[in-house]
Amino acid sequence: MIRIANGQGFWGDWLEAPVRLVEQGPLDYLTLDYLAEVTMAILQKQRQRDPSLGYARDFPPLIGRLAASLRERGVAVLANAGGLNPVACAREVLRLAPGLKVAVVLGDDLTPRVGELLDKGHPMTNMDTGEPIEAIRDRILSVNAYLGAFPLAEALATGADVVISGRCADAALVCAPAIHRFGWRPGDWDRLAAGMVAGHIVECGAQVTGGNTQAGWEGLENLDEIGYPIVEMDPDGSFQITKHPRTGGLVNAHTVKEQLLYEIGDPSAYHTPDCIADFTSLRVRDAGPDRVRVTGASGAPATEFLKLSINYSAGWKAIGTLVYTWPQAVEKARAADRIVRRRLETLGLRFDEIYTEFLGLDACHGRAAPRVADPPEVQLRIGVRGPDRAAVDRFTRELIPLVLSGPPGATGYGEGRPAVREVVAYWPALLPRTEVQARIEVVE
Repeated sequence: MIRIANGQGFWGDWLEAPVRLVEQGPLDYLTLDYLAEVTMAILQKQRQRDPSLGYARDFPPLIGRLAASLRERGVAVLANAGGLNPVACAREVLRLAPGLKVAVVLGDDLTPRVGELLDKGHPMTNMDTGEPIEAIRDRILSVNAYLGAFPLAEALATGADVVISGRCADAALVCAPAIHRFGWRPGDWDRLAAGMVAGHIVECGAQVTGGNTQAGWEGLENLDEIGYPIVEMDPDGSFQITKHPRTGGLVNAHTVKEQLLYEIGDPSAYHTPDCIADFTSLRVRDAGPDRVRVTGASGAPATEFLKLSINYSAGWKAIGTLVYTWPQAVEKARAADRIVRRRLETLGLRFDEIYTEFLGLDACHGRAAPRVADPPEVQLRIGVRGPDRAAVDRFTRELIPLVLSGPPGATGYGEGRPAVREVVAYWPALLPRTEVQARIEVVE
């Protein structure tokens, strides 16, 4: 049996979680999942400003902090913190943690090959909308394929203490150690499916140990000390989900099933780069306090395609807020919204979208929100998006004047005018896997 923990569910997750996972109990592997589609957009903006960036900058200092414990306890780290620049990330890790062996997984970045791939007849059509990629070709910023677990396992085979990848399937970080330690091979569909299911269960960190759970959250103790998830994986693919003893939160069949349903389409055909997993065959049962056993995973061959994450420039945006106080907070906020929209129209400004929310009233639940007759305060939140930066910038100058020239009781304007930011949008597509060749590099 091997113990694989996940200490980050996204870039911005609790910085103490990985440290506590390593120091509070036995582990063999620590995985850190930093990347989401929006994260790739953030990294692209950073790399545009500085070509030496484009990776999760929290990661190298974390490894520097953990280096001695990793050596002492024999824990290997796998992370997709490399983002759009894995080699630069690895070099910074080595600067802060000299003496560790660091391997990177490359080959996911297909940005320089867009023209070649189109010439070969690969349309890279938008999976969601069916649009042809020609609609955005001149605005493409990055193209990355979702790699699977086998390249990560190959990197572990170099003897690396730290494996850094760019874009890979989130669950692959957990499946890779099982491939490496148990010798799972392509074609071991049920075992690979089990590895991907385990990775899917823990990929969001504490979301499976009691965080962000609606049922019974009031009774959870010590969420300030919440334990992050650990997979105890057996060679046959059966596994248990747990956390370190005496940590906060909760692991039970409910929290595991709740996470199983997170971001899936057809539960009988969960597509990954290495296999197709059938969630309907799983058996999930409580096996003790904060311990759930999962068995019965079944898998099928992966498709001939890999998914692409394509980022492209989609104009500019700005978002501004004002808070209106009781009495008549809602009426004041709605009046301010009308004033801003009329002034933008008078100025002849045009945007792809103007979007208004009333936080404290119905911004999250819309018509399903309970009615509040006269709330004590409401935050007006107005955003615009469009291709003309000058027009977006002009919008930022129309909200703050309402403090004196609009409805009474405005506050919450201490930040001044909102910033204008570039919009980097996401374009999902498919590409034959034969066009993607992963490679491993040990960074000295």
